[in-house]
Amino acid sequence: MTASGPGKTISVLQITDTHLYASSDGCLLGLNTEQSLQAVTTEARLSHLGSDLVLATGDLVHDGSAAAYQRTFDHLSSLGIPVYCLPGNHDETEALRDNIATLLDSTRPGSEGGHLTPAALKTLEARLQAAPDTHTLVCLHHQPVLMGSRWLDTMAVDNRDDFFDLIDCHPQVRGILWGHVHQEFDRMRNTVRLMSTPSTCIQFMPGSSEFALDDTAPGYRWLTLHADGRIETGIQRLAEIPGTIDLESAGY
Repeated sequence: MTASGPGKTISVLQITDTHLYASSDGCLLGLNTEQSLQAVTTEARLSHLGSDLVLATGDLVHDGSAAAYQRTFDHLSSLGIPVYCLPGNHDETEALRDNIATLLDSTRPGSEGGHLTPAALKTLEARLQAAPDTHTLVCLHHQPVLMGSRWLDTMAVDNRDDFFDLIDCHPQVRGILWGHVHQEFDRMRNTVRLMSTPSTCIQFMPGSSEFALDDTAPGYRWLTLHADGRIETGIQRLAEIPGTIDLESAGY
């Protein structure tokens, strides 16, 4: 979770679902995920030089290996700004705690789905209560709303009503940001902006009943958090997919 302080505008890059492997040759459904991440970070440096921080919202690696984490951190650090990350369902949470400060954890051990434990909700509530006058962006890995995709929505946060009951008690929350879904989402719920972001590698087909890949290029989200609580944001994609993807795959 990050917040914009009084009188300050914060520029943020969200990079998510990088899925690196122990080997730099590692491919996810035909695409070399490290080469794709490198292309995305290069684009970020060119297009959003001067950003204040990176939010890496989970699934940094695909195989949980230390080597993959180290290379992921190297790529993110090359942007030259602070990096904050949270775990996804493919991550080893302890490995993240050893390397980069973590945010709100929506993972469940042994599951691809999302859940916010009572402890996680209590921590979120305490932080919101401690800063009632600070416009706030809440970040997690799993989607807290249904995306309209039957297979993907089986992995949404399963206690999202508890989450939104808490959010609704804190009007300083101006946005909620997540990864996991490998696609763009941008809607309003009451006064709160809800956002998800493309992966730096493969993309999931929006609205698909079964597992399906999209042929749109990888990318990232940029956000400008204004002192008055306004959020400006957009998706920046590569001009093309940096490699080939097996679009006929039935899963991974």
